[in-house]
Amino acid sequence: MNLNISNRALNTPASPIRKLVPLSMETKKRGIQVFHLNIGQPDIDTPVPFWNAVHSYPHPVLKYGNSEGMPEFIDWLIKYYESINIKVARDELMVTMGGSEAVIFAVLATSNPGENYIAFEPYYTNYNGYSAMGSVEIRPVTMYPEDGYRPPSKEEIVKKIDDKTTGIIVISPNNPTGTVFTREEMEMIGEIAREHNLFIISDEVYREFLYEGEHTSVLDLKGVEDRAILIDSMSKRFSICGARIGCMVCRNKELIKACIRFGQARLCAPTIEQYATKALLEWVEPSYYEEMRAEYKKRRDIAIEELLKIQGVTCKTPSGAFYIMAKFPINDIEDFAQWMLTDFAVDNQTTMIAPGPGFYGTKGLGNSEARIAYVLKEENLRKAIKILAQGIETYNRLKTK
Repeated sequence: MNLNISNRALNTPASPIRKLVPLSMETKKRGIQVFHLNIGQPDIDTPVPFWNAVHSYPHPVLKYGNSEGMPEFIDWLIKYYESINIKVARDELMVTMGGSEAVIFAVLATSNPGENYIAFEPYYTNYNGYSAMGSVEIRPVTMYPEDGYRPPSKEEIVKKIDDKTTGIIVISPNNPTGTVFTREEMEMIGEIAREHNLFIISDEVYREFLYEGEHTSVLDLKGVEDRAILIDSMSKRFSICGARIGCMVCRNKELIKACIRFGQARLCAPTIEQYATKALLEWVEPSYYEEMRAEYKKRRDIAIEELLKIQGVTCKTPSGAFYIMAKFPINDIEDFAQWMLTDFAVDNQTTMIAPGPGFYGTKGLGNSEARIAYVLKEENLRKAIKILAQGIETYNRLKTK
C-alpha cells in the first residue's frame, strides 16, 4: 500500500520568489556574481539598538512567552499605532511569527475548507500557499500594468463573489506592484464587505514605504470594525526580516481570541526578537522613517529610469513599497529568468528577477511580467538593470534565430 501526501500539501505551490534559488546557487559556484532583484530583502543595516538589546537580554533562561505576545511588547505596539492615529486595545492585538503567520491565522479563522477569498492580482505570491494550507480558494480580480495595477470597478469586483466567499484580501502599499490604494478605493472595498457580509484582510506591512499620497488603513474605515483585520510586520521597516515579528489587529475580539487559540498550539512568537524589537520601538524617531523613505524613493526613481530605457517595457511609477511590477518584451518570463542564471552574464555578473506568473491566480497571466525589488544600492541597482536589458536583447535575438 502506497503512502499518500495530502492534497493540501500537493496543492501548496513553490514560491516563485525562491524556486530559482538552486539555480542562483549553482551560478555563484561558477564564480558569477548574482544581483538579486527577486526578493524583498532590504540591504539597509538593522538598527544598532536591536543588536544591543539582543546582547543585553537580561534573563538567564530563555523561557516561553505568552501566546498572544509579551505584555511589554504589546504595550509598545499600542503606542506605535497611537502615533499613526489608530487606537488599539490590548485584547484587539496579537503578536505573530511575522506577517505571514498573521495572514495564515486570519484566513483559517474566517473561512472553512472549500470557501474562498477575493484578492486583487497580481498579489503577494505566498497568499496562494496560505490559502492552499487552509484548503481555501483565492478568486482573483485582475489589475493591469497599463493602468498602474489599480483595482477595477465595484461591479467587476462583485462579479467574483459567490455564496462561498468569506472575505477580501487587500495589500496596500502593494507587493508586488507598489500600488497604493486610494481612500476612495479602500472605502469601495469597505462598502462591498458590508453589503456582502465579508471580512477584509488588509496587509499593510509596507505602510512606512510611502512616497506620494496618503496611506489609508482598513482600521480608518467606518462601519467595518467587526470585519477589518490589519496584518502588520516589523520585518521591512526595521530591516529585521529574520526576526519573524509581526502582528494582527482586529476590533472583533472574538476573532482575536480564536487566533490566540491557534497561537497556543504553536506556543509563542520568538522571545528575544520581541524584546529586541521593543527596544527599536522605544528608540525610533520620525527621522528614521524619513531617511529610509528618501533612500528607497531615490532607488525607485533610478529603477524606473533604467527600466524605461529598455525598449518595449511597460511600467508606471509606483507610490509605495520597494517593488516595481514591469511588463517586458518577453513571451516566457519563466524561461528567461532561468536563462539569465544558467546561460548569461556580463563581466561575470548576472541579474535574478521574480517571474510574474507566480503573482497571479489566473493561469496564463504574467508571462511577460516580473517583479523588480529595488533593494540594492545605486551603483549595483543600475548595473543589475543594465545587465537585464542586455539579457533581454540577447535572449530575443537567440529566440528569433
